[in-house]
Amino acid sequence: MQWLLDRFAAEPARAAFIHRDREVSYGAVIDRIAGYGTRLAEHGIEPGDRVAVLGDYSPEMFCMILALALNGNIVIPLSRDAVVEKDNALGISGCDWLIEFDEAGLDASVERHAIVAENALLDGLRESGRPGLLLFSSGSTGKPKAILHDFERVADKFCKQRIAVIAIPFLMIDHFGGINTILAIVSSLGTVVTVANRSIDNICQAIEKHRVELLPTTPSFLTMLMASNLHRSYDLSSLKRITYGTEVMPQSTLDRVRAEFPGVTLQQTYGLSEVGVMRSQSRDDGSLWVRVGGEGFKTKVVDDVLWVKSDYAMLGYLNAPSEFDEDGWFNTQDRVEVEGEYFRILGRVTDLINVGGQKVYPAEVEDVILTLDNISDVAVFGEPHPLLGNVVVAKVLTGEPESAADLKRRIRSACSAILANYKVPAKVVLADGPLYTARQKKRRA
Repeated sequence: MQWLLDRFAAEPARAAFIHRDREVSYGAVIDRIAGYGTRLAEHGIEPGDRVAVLGDYSPEMFCMILALALNGNIVIPLSRDAVVEKDNALGISGCDWLIEFDEAGLDASVERHAIVAENALLDGLRESGRPGLLLFSSGSTGKPKAILHDFERVADKFCKQRIAVIAIPFLMIDHFGGINTILAIVSSLGTVVTVANRSIDNICQAIEKHRVELLPTTPSFLTMLMASNLHRSYDLSSLKRITYGTEVMPQSTLDRVRAEFPGVTLQQTYGLSEVGVMRSQSRDDGSLWVRVGGEGFKTKVVDDVLWVKSDYAMLGYLNAPSEFDEDGWFNTQDRVEVEGEYFRILGRVTDLINVGGQKVYPAEVEDVILTLDNISDVAVFGEPHPLLGNVVVAKVLTGEPESAADLKRRIRSACSAILANYKVPAKVVLADGPLYTARQKKRRA
């Protein structure tokens, strides 16, 4: 990845990071990477060693990850809000060293942390002499999956320089989307703006203060942003583009965002940890139809499910069978509708609710409920039923206190007017807190 450092060297005075209001230039990034490289050598960290790096977004954490990649290490980024506990993750991957950053992301401790775990994929990557990137996903069943990438291949996608932007990296740094976002920003000499936490207030303050142009986020965050109306309390006029992905976007949320940000381009993104993030183009700002693919990617639909073939695919899972077929196609488990070159993503196969043999997409029900007054957010999921297999349950967060009985009556009435009877929630539960995870993704449970 020397090409990346060469690009940084072309604009040494340019702001690479604004971390909690502290500006770090690309020249300083190069110096930190070199300094960390020296530190790795002093500790005796050798190419091929597995190194876990614990922390959140900061210039220093990013520089350490790049220093490890340049050293030929297998990098295991972990955040404090990881979907998988550190000990569970490292029990799967094994580990040679642990580097832990403090809460501010400035200082790091380096210690030997030997955990033995043999794996043929890791052995093959070591023999190639190439750096690795190891990420964890909770998986559709909740069982952690260790996803191994060739780090050089992940970075190579960004060799072509694009327009520099000021952006907030929204997804965690131990998530493929988080790594993809930060590489996309810095490879084009943009500016990464980080925040202490991803609350609506903090995000809006950062956009206003640092004139952020790009907000890559999730539908769950945008739903809560619209419900809070906090965007009206800040000057967000610098925004040029809002991208959203990782889960299905409710049409009602998209309509509200479009109305509140009429001059901003709204773009749906699509990607998976196993195959990478594809280039995408929404049919228009108010549409959930999206065209995905681009150089290095192919798509096809089999039995209404999207399959992807990628030049940037993972090397494999460390602890699960490959989900690629013999020709290199990956089953995304996403059900889609097709209209020419465009797809409309309906939801994961694993999220479908089977009610007496009829299939219910949670996002379809959520979309109706979100149009009602006093609804801040909703998560729809299935609950076992002795006769029907499952019934539809809606867990609802309200803006103002409301009785469960009144809420259920309103929701059932609205859903019955639009949806088939088997899609109407049989049960409505009042939520007592956010319905999304630390990764700003819907929690359906």
